[in-house]
Amino acid sequence: MTAFRSYPILGAAIAQLAALAMLVALRLVLAGLLDPMALFWTGLAVQCVTAAVVTRLIGLPVWWVWIGLAFPAAMSLAFHAGQLPAWPFGVAFVLLYLVFSNTARERVPLYLTNRQTAEALLSMMRQRGAGRFTDLGSGLGGVVRRIDGEGRVARGVESAPMVWLLSVLLSKIEGRGQILRQDIWAADISGEDIVYVFLSPEPMPALYRKAMGEMKPGSLLVSNSFAVPEVEADETWELPDRRKTRLYLYEMKGAAAA
Repeated sequence: MTAFRSYPILGAAIAQLAALAMLVALRLVLAGLLDPMALFWTGLAVQCVTAAVVTRLIGLPVWWVWIGLAFPAAMSLAFHAGQLPAWPFGVAFVLLYLVFSNTARERVPLYLTNRQTAEALLSMMRQRGAGRFTDLGSGLGGVVRRIDGEGRVARGVESAPMVWLLSVLLSKIEGRGQILRQDIWAADISGEDIVYVFLSPEPMPALYRKAMGEMKPGSLLVSNSFAVPEVEADETWELPDRRKTRLYLYEMKGAAAA
């Protein structure tokens, strides 16, 4: 399961293969009982639902469940694209770009932090008497809005245009937090008490070097689920949520030690 959490695309592919095996078995059973059109729609429904169920069973986040559910239908639609107008595909491409345009560049998929993790981070801020918090790759900004207030200043850094815009609107509506549209590598984290990330394994070594070079002594880099390779965390918090979230805490020693 750890490998699936680190490389969710692998888990998604396995879910689709498991669903395909179920589909082949079903077609062998129903081939003589249903007409071709009914068999097609039944098979498509089985592929979609099975892939979604397997995706959830292996512990991938909920948005991967929706991807598993929609992917077979999207592939079927693509195979019949010659009979459809072109504009829906153009709209879909623009929307995907606005939401996921930073994924290839920053090697960071869109992960959303759950409520239990946000509460744990708030507790961490209170325990340490911390006043400044930054979420690098803040998504929809839920963590930022939860932590901001009561003397605490929380901000998020997000570069995907549509995700940034939605998080800014939510922040304005609630009057909590600040969301910057910025690359995580360009963000100034020198004054922060806690910097939180929920990214992927790929950028963690470089991000740790950035934190060690910029953050003040005694501050914390907190990573959700993805540890820094070959660096032992100062603390590890395992949360009692459904996905058994782990928070890896790295205390900064200052630029000289880095």
